[in-house]
Amino acid sequence: MRQIHLFEQPDRFVAGTVGAPGERTFYLQAVDGVRVVSVALEEAQVTVLADRMAQLLDEVVARTGTALPPAGEPDTEALAQPVDEEFRVGAMGLAWDGDSGEVIVEAQAPDEDNDVAEQTLLEDVDEGPDALRVRLDLSRARAFVDRARRVVAAGRPPCPLCGQPLDPAGHVCPRSNGFHRGIALS
Repeated sequence: MRQIHLFEQPDRFVAGTVGAPGERTFYLQAVDGVRVVSVALEEAQVTVLADRMAQLLDEVVARTGTALPPAGEPDTEALAQPVDEEFRVGAMGLAWDGDSGEVIVEAQAPDEDNDVAEQTLLEDVDEGPDALRVRLDLSRARAFVDRARRVVAAGRPPCPLCGQPLDPAGHVCPRSNGFHRGIALS
């Protein structure tokens, strides 16, 4: 039986990490009162979700003439503890509900049958992978984008030649013909 963790305007919906740069695990976390659901995902998935949500917000503004509310205080708090992973994200969906004026985000567990996963995204069906579904107003969606981008940017700095993340000891840069490139990370 499929379990959908549904949050209607939660107290908090954020991207966050556990661990040191280079060893971070990324999470989406929804908090409403004492109820907390955390799902693990890749850094690239956080980046794509933030970028797509920003594009969706821009499109909503352009089509409806609705102005985005001003940014509030940035959420800089750590993830709610303990961070218990419900599942690792296999697919994500993003939608705009024009009737309610809400952004809908869904993160879904992997499914052996990719066709089933695509058919169940943002759908209320009994069969399929577990999912986290969150409904956000424009202000909270904007806050999510801002925080997600800050979280991703807080990782290891990129190599100035190839763009790959640098470890404190440097890395083997493909643009340096495989020679070790050591760069101080002061």
